[in-house]
Amino acid sequence: MIARSSATRLPSTNNNNGTSTPSSHNTNTKHSKAPPFWAGGAASCVATFVSHPFDLTKVRIQTIRRNKHQHAWRRFQPSKMFKIMWTISRTEGVRALYSGLSASLLRQGTYSTIRFGLYDKFKWIVARDEKPTFQQLLFCSTAAGVLGGCFGQPSDIVNVRMQNDGQLPPEQRRNYKNAIDGMVRICREEGPRVLFRGLGSSTNRAVLMTISQMTSYDVFKDMFVTGFEWYDGLSAHFAASLSAALVATTVCSPLDVVKSLKMSAIAKEGKMSTFSMMAHMYKTEGIGSFFKGWTAAFVRLGPHTIVTFLVMEQLKDWHLQWSQKDATADKATATTAATTTIA
Repeated sequence: MIARSSATRLPSTNNNNGTSTPSSHNTNTKHSKAPPFWAGGAASCVATFVSHPFDLTKVRIQTIRRNKHQHAWRRFQPSKMFKIMWTISRTEGVRALYSGLSASLLRQGTYSTIRFGLYDKFKWIVARDEKPTFQQLLFCSTAAGVLGGCFGQPSDIVNVRMQNDGQLPPEQRRNYKNAIDGMVRICREEGPRVLFRGLGSSTNRAVLMTISQMTSYDVFKDMFVTGFEWYDGLSAHFAASLSAALVATTVCSPLDVVKSLKMSAIAKEGKMSTFSMMAHMYKTEGIGSFFKGWTAAFVRLGPHTIVTFLVMEQLKDWHLQWSQKDATADKATATTAATTTIA
């Protein structure tokens, strides 16, 4: 299976059945540059303003402690998630739904910029203007996920703590002013190593997220455009990003829960290894504990993924158009200069 790597939207033509399909004479258009490195990070920051309240609710649900005898599947109900959001806004204020926004934006500016930027860069290196194979996409997404997870870890620690602060007893709340204040206080009060607590589970989640989100997006996009002969535009991008969000939420849920628990844990619990914590969760809460907050995670990741990919595709289009205009202008200037010299 192969996936499309082109950043352009190909003009459509009508076949005998009236179906709009990409015109074949443009499929081999060559691009001399990789997509802009910053596009994915910028798009993710835009999407954060939409998804942050759902992300906060997801963290709150994941860090609630339950006993094993509770009905596990009740935690998936959408009504529970919106009830928690309503409770937060009523008891802590509407602004509380955006607690940790600065840390979330910092995280997207590092974690997502590196993931998306390196993924596109690696795709361009291994395939240039050709379609990368599925194996190449897996390699690119894995490498980008590892590096993105490592660089985004400190801001992710602060993000989770700020989001979870509201449901802690007053004497246990950290009350970080913003992301930078959180990182400074963690280094001063607990030591710099705490900023990398849970790095293993966080990096594993970043790899799974990058594979299940970006690789599946390219695969679904290729399926809709090539297989179903959709036009490479808004409809195909929306369907592909929604499908990718479903895959990513399900694949990443277990490690996402473990990551949230480790990052928000007190000192003793935070020292547990990933596998020890997973075994403890299974023993005390059952298999359903690995999917705590799935609905909240999907409601958060669905809009975030859709907005991210739609904005990113638009940014890539604009960047390509500007590059082509600059190239045309440079060519015209060179031609004029050559003509003047000859004259």
